[in-house]
Amino acid sequence: MLPIRYLRSKKMATKITINDNGSMKVEGDFTIVDREGNVYDLAGREVVGLCRCGLSKNKPFCDGSHKGEFQHEAKAFALPPKKTL
Repeated sequence: MLPIRYLRSKKMATKITINDNGSMKVEGDFTIVDREGNVYDLAGREVVGLCRCGLSKNKPFCDGSHKGEFQHEAKAFALPPKKTL
């Protein structure tokens, strides 16, 4: 059996891809929790799609309901500087 530190070093950093006209693809080493901190059972998945359109019957996960109903061209941009008080 491999030591825990070895197993952890092989995990991929979390990557989130905003898809055109669709979901957010989340991949790598991540946990998804509800607002109370309860963990979603991802059944071993290392890649999931999260709903952006609000039409999924399986929220927060994408079920493809957005097809033809949601328009957004995903283009990266810089956020404005954080506000300071």
